[in-house]
Amino acid sequence: MTEGFYKVQEVLENYRTAVYEKDVEKFLSLYAPEVHIFDAWENWECNGISSWKENVVGWFNGLREDGVLLNVAFNDLVIEENSNLAFVHCAVTFAAHQEESGEKLRQITNRFTYGLKKVNETWAIVHEHSSLPIDIGTGKGIFNLK
Repeated sequence: MTEGFYKVQEVLENYRTAVYEKDVEKFLSLYAPEVHIFDAWENWECNGISSWKENVVGWFNGLREDGVLLNVAFNDLVIEENSNLAFVHCAVTFAAHQEESGEKLRQITNRFTYGLKKVNETWAIVHEHSSLPIDIGTGKGIFNLK
């Protein structure tokens, strides 16, 4: 890790800025090498930081190619922590804006759960689960409940 995160809230703030900046290394610094992720997009599951890096590089490159800045907002945030473990759940809104004009293009909200552990006095995400509720009638994800 290149940076120390002494509060769980610092991890989330760095998540927000790394996504906005499309900074792969800053984003990956939030995660433990053995991270296990259940994702709502494309890959069902990632085991380990190298697998996750492939997804992140593709995500950020797509944003660059489309000329999009992505604003991240954590809503209904709940953080439970003890000295070595933390559990976070929230709704995360991703709002895409045109980089040049600032025009809002689209927005989605996913449900997220994070499990973090403290290693050498810094927090790291060891598990992440994102999901969308599904409309039973159509089988399609519901992107904007809030």
